[in-house]
Amino acid sequence: MSASRARRGRTVLAAAVTVLLAVSGCSGGGSGGAPGGEDDLRYGGAPARDADVTFQPDVVVVGDGGRSVRSVTDDGLTWRIDAKARNAADLDPGEVMFVTGRGVGRVLDIAPEGDDLLVTVGPVDITEVIRDGTFEQRDVTLSDPVVYAAGEPFWSEEEPAAPSTFGRSVAVRPLRAPVLAQRPVAPPPKRGGGADTKSHGYSVFSSCCTDGVGAHFKYDDGGVRLVGTVTLTSRRPDATFHLSIGAGRVSRAELEVSGGFGIKVEFEAGIQDGQNHRKEFPIAADFSFPIGQVAGVPLSFTVSQTLGVRTAFGAKLGTIKGSGEFSLAGSLGFGYRDGSFGPRVSHNFQRKSSLINSLTGVPVGVMGLVIEHGIRFTVGINAYLFKAGIYFELQVKYGQTLGSALGAPYAQCRGVGIGVHAVFGVGYSILEPVVKVINKFLSLLEPVTSLKIPPIKAESGIRSSKEVYTASETIPDSPVCGKPPV
Repeated sequence: MSASRARRGRTVLAAAVTVLLAVSGCSGGGSGGAPGGEDDLRYGGAPARDADVTFQPDVVVVGDGGRSVRSVTDDGLTWRIDAKARNAADLDPGEVMFVTGRGVGRVLDIAPEGDDLLVTVGPVDITEVIRDGTFEQRDVTLSDPVVYAAGEPFWSEEEPAAPSTFGRSVAVRPLRAPVLAQRPVAPPPKRGGGADTKSHGYSVFSSCCTDGVGAHFKYDDGGVRLVGTVTLTSRRPDATFHLSIGAGRVSRAELEVSGGFGIKVEFEAGIQDGQNHRKEFPIAADFSFPIGQVAGVPLSFTVSQTLGVRTAFGAKLGTIKGSGEFSLAGSLGFGYRDGSFGPRVSHNFQRKSSLINSLTGVPVGVMGLVIEHGIRFTVGINAYLFKAGIYFELQVKYGQTLGSALGAPYAQCRGVGIGVHAVFGVGYSILEPVVKVINKFLSLLEPVTSLKIPPIKAESGIRSSKEVYTASETIPDSPVCGKPPV
């Protein structure tokens, strides 16, 4: 694809994207602060050339970090940058933009607007940015994070937004408004505390990290009500990492997070003429610990979470309530060298308070509920949806059933199941709903721009997994009670 063809394509879209992003408020100005100041906090630190690090040939290092950024949408997908910033004119769809440690991605679309460029990016693996380099650091303290919260996620919508030209002629034929162009500007990050977010009808308050990583969630659709808290407990965690890349391939990777970990869940659920549902989504807030430049590359340690809830209520009326807490492991991590993985989980599972003994409720039919909590630790580059680097993710699943109070011949059935699974590697992974919406956006662009960019993938890089713990318990121990839904 030639540069002139790319520029012709984005000129066609310029008017449309200008109107759409003007409505979404994407024109907020950067503060122009010095490196290490407000701009670095909001947009990430700038990369620097280092004799020991080689970037891939299609990486375009833009400007002076956050001072070249005017604003970014709250999902981190569209960056408004100074069109006169160093190397900005060299950006074209298909290349990799590297403006800050949070502003890294494969360019999907560029549209000029006044003195700025609106650059929409997709995910890249860290080996698509770094060709050669070694990065390591010990004892990264995980306290006082920078909190980056997003708004209502765009992928929670079933369909893209309706066509709109806002009273202007933007092309020969009306364009269906690209769903990715209608997001608000990211609010300024804050230090410490937590974040309130919304997604798929859930209100979520997430927090990190001194006493653990957790999420308190609420859902009420008028017929189903859910309230709960899931937590990976810890005591003053810290991290150590090492990453070696040569000729665009990972030769060695290590990540270990220490802090004495446990898991904890509390929930209340009820149904009254509602419908069962199943939801899974990333919680729209990152907790980031800037590490600074390591061999010229601005790295961060980032903690992110996902939440999944599946109801299996066997009647139109009933309630269930419970809580439990368990110790899990002293440390979490893995090692990789020359094609072989070695999980590092100092397993020590013990019950601190019983989940099965806590189950209560008034079920007219069987009440089943599964809650899934994902916690991912990433050392690397990029923001929110597209974090890439070394990662370790713990996936915790709680399943519980409470039998009908009307149908129990001898005693009411109670059952719980707990599954803890680890996924780790070097690269990135994205939930399928996000992938579908972004690829829909690309399909909308193609007939207008004549640019063919391959669909993004849900994951990239090297990875492995390990079952850390799984167990189930039923009271009474009878075939009539079945097994809990994990």
